[in-house]
Amino acid sequence: MALFRLPSSGPAALAPRGNGLLLRAPQMSDFIQWAHLRESSRDSLTPWEPIWPSDDLTRSGFRRRLRRYSEDIAADRSYPFLIFRELDGAMVGGITLANVRRGIVQAGTIGYWVGKPHAHRGYMTAALRVLLPTLFGELNLHRVEAACIPTNAPSIRVLEKCGFSREGLARRYLCINGVWQDHLLFGLLHEDFRG
Repeated sequence: MALFRLPSSGPAALAPRGNGLLLRAPQMSDFIQWAHLRESSRDSLTPWEPIWPSDDLTRSGFRRRLRRYSEDIAADRSYPFLIFRELDGAMVGGITLANVRRGIVQAGTIGYWVGKPHAHRGYMTAALRVLLPTLFGELNLHRVEAACIPTNAPSIRVLEKCGFSREGLARRYLCINGVWQDHLLFGLLHEDFRG
């Protein structure tokens, strides 16, 4: 299954660690743990995510996801990371840097999710703090952006704890759970980051 492995060097091989966590690109060997965590967390994730494809939790759906990730990384468009506890290797969630823009912008947008058994335990704040130096360092971003639904208080807290500033409201910004939803916009500049 080498076809579905992400490259082992260059930006795809980024694997920041710290705060007891390891972040790395998804691999086919993650499928069972990923599918189980996503399925057991479905009720807590669906209010905050786009509608899942009907085959999202299948092995073939995961293979397709890895293929897309590989293409996006090679094109410098997106960088997905799964989050693991180093102590026991348990997957706790994921963060994706997407919509990478280069040239005079040097920015990207982050999105993240945490499995229900690991929610409200500080894992996402810790993971984002581990990832930000890589985004501003190895990936040479000037700005990292995020958007969240105004009623998603835990996500807002994560962003604020990590130093993001609230920059505005985008009306009907993203189609989440089948509905166009308003989103609060957040940004963090490299010079404002205190890593």
